Amino acid sequence: MNLNIKAAKPTTFDAIVVGSGISGGWAAKELTEKGLKVLMLERGRDIKHIVDYKTATLAPWEFEHRGRVTTMAKEQYWAGMRTGYTANEEHRYLFENDKENPYEETRGFDWIRAYHVGGRSLLWGRQSYRLNPRDFEANAQDGIGVDWPVRYNDIAPWYDYVEKFAGISGSREGLDVLPDGHFLPPMQMNCVEKHVKAEVEKKFAGRHIIMGRAAHLTQPQAFHTELGRAACQFRNMCMRGCPYGAYFSTQSSTLPAAQKTGNLTLIPDTIVSEVIYDDKLGKVTGVRTINQNTLEVKEYFARIIFMNASAIASASILMNSKSKRFPNGLGNDSDQLGRNIMDHHLAVGARAEVPGFEDKYYFGRRANGIYVPRYRNWGSDKRDYIRGFGYQGGASRESWGRGVGKDGFGADFKTEISQPGGWTMNLQGFGEMIPDEKNRFTFHPTKKDKWGLPIVVFDAAYGDNEKKMRKDMMNDAVEMLEASGFKNVSPYNDETKHPGIGIHEMGTARMGNDPKTSVLNKNNQVWGAENVFVTDGAFMTSASCVNPSLTYMAFTARAADFAVKELKKMNL
Repeated sequence: MNLNIKAAKPTTFDAIVVGSGISGGWAAKELTEKGLKVLMLERGRDIKHIVDYKTATLAPWEFEHRGRVTTMAKEQYWAGMRTGYTANEEHRYLFENDKENPYEETRGFDWIRAYHVGGRSLLWGRQSYRLNPRDFEANAQDGIGVDWPVRYNDIAPWYDYVEKFAGISGSREGLDVLPDGHFLPPMQMNCVEKHVKAEVEKKFAGRHIIMGRAAHLTQPQAFHTELGRAACQFRNMCMRGCPYGAYFSTQSSTLPAAQKTGNLTLIPDTIVSEVIYDDKLGKVTGVRTINQNTLEVKEYFARIIFMNASAIASASILMNSKSKRFPNGLGNDSDQLGRNIMDHHLAVGARAEVPGFEDKYYFGRRANGIYVPRYRNWGSDKRDYIRGFGYQGGASRESWGRGVGKDGFGADFKTEISQPGGWTMNLQGFGEMIPDEKNRFTFHPTKKDKWGLPIVVFDAAYGDNEKKMRKDMMNDAVEMLEASGFKNVSPYNDETKHPGIGIHEMGTARMGNDPKTSVLNKNNQVWGAENVFVTDGAFMTSASCVNPSLTYMAFTARAADFAVKELKKMNL
C-alpha cells in the first residue's frame, strides 16, 4: 500500500516521524511495516549500530582522563553534571552539550538530552513495567488533573505486542499493582538479594521483592536474531552502546526492522522547527526544518505526522507552530501545551553494610537490579499523601575502587584491595509526581539558540505531596534493610535535586476527553489537527511510579495502527 499521492516529489511522504528515540523508532517500524513511505527526521548526528559505539570495548586505561571529569566538561555539561549522568568519560559522547544547547530555569529542571539517531534509547535504564489499571483511573479518583481517556484494557494488547518484539526479561508474579507481561527468562538475584526478599516478604505483608524487568535479551527469539541481536553478555557497559544488540534500542531493534521494509528514509542533522498548518485546507500538511550544520531551511510534506522528539522538544515544536487557527501553538486551545511537567522523584532511600556471605560471589556484571513494587496507598494502606512509590536497587561486593582514599600501602594493602570487599545493599525509591499545571515551561521572550529558535525556560518543582511521600520512601528503606539484619544502615534524602533527574519527563501535551482541558484525544491525535499524533512522554496524563518507556512503546504502536486504518478510510 502506498498512500502517497505526490510520490514524484522527493520531499513528500505518507508519514513523517519527528525524532528517532524509543517512541520514534517504534513509529517508524509500525508505519513502514504497514506499507507507508516514512521519513524519519532526527535533529542530531547519525550514530550507526556497532561501528559508532566508540567506547563500547575500551579498557579503563584507554580513556584519556581515566574517566575523570575535566574542568571543561564540568562547564559544558553543567546540567548533566548536577545529576551525575554525563560525568563519566565512558559515555559522555552520547549526551548533549548544555552550553551549546542552553536553557534557563525559573525553578530548577535537569533537562538531559541526547541529540543523535537513537536518542536516549542508547542510554535508558531499560527497566520496563506496565502501568496498572488503577493508574489509568487515579486522576479521576483523586480529583487531580484530568481523567485518562483510556483504560488499562485498551492498552493491554499493545503491551503484549511491544513486549514480545522488544524482549523483556522478567518473572510473572501475579501482582495487581504490577501487571505481568510476556517475558523472557528473568535474570537472577544474588544470594544477598534472595535473603532480603525472604526477610522482607516474611515480615511485611503486602511487600514484594522481584527481579527487575529489563529490556535485555536473556533468551533471544528467532525474530531477534534475524535483526542481528544477541543475548546479554553481562558486561554492564550498556550506556556506551551495546554492540551485541542485547538491550532494546532504536539501532538494534526498530530501525533495522523499519529499514528491512524498504519504506524508510532517515535524515539526520535536521531540526524540525515547526509543524505547518494550512489555514485554507484546515489541516497540517508537513514540517519546516533547519539543517543543524548549514542552517538551510527546508519543508517536508506528509498526510500524517508523528511527534516523537521527547516531551519537551515535541511540545516546543507545537508551541512554535503558530497559525491563524492556532495563534498560541498547534493544538493549544486549552493552554495546556507545555504544562503539567512530571517526572519521577528519586535520590531517596537507604544503604547498608551486609555482614556475612563472604564465601559467596556472583557471575558477571548483571545489568539489572531488584524491584520493590508499590505497596503504599494500596489495599488497606492509607497515607497522608496520594499515589505511591517503588524501589530499585540491589546488593553487590565492593571492588578494588574501595581503596581510593583508604589508608594503607605496600604489598599487604595491594593484596587486600585485590580481593572482593564486603557486601553492601542499596534501595532507592522512585516516587510518582502528580500533575500540576503550574509546573511548566515557556519560551524566553527574546533569547534564541544558534538556530534562531526560542530558548526554553523551565518553572517546575516537586510539591507537598512528593515531599510527604519521600519521608516514607526513606524510612521504609531503612526499615527493610534493618529487618534483613544489616548494619550501618544509612538513610538518604537529597531534596536539592530537581525534576528531570529521573529523565522521565512527561505530560506537556496530555491526553484527555475534552479539548478545553487537554491537547490530545484518546488516540494521541492533536485536537483540531487530527493528522498529527504525539506518542512520546508528552501525552502522559499521569505518571504512575514505574518507568514509562514501555508505555510509550505501547501507545505508539496503538496510535500507528489507528492512523493507518484511518488513512485507509480516507479520514486523515
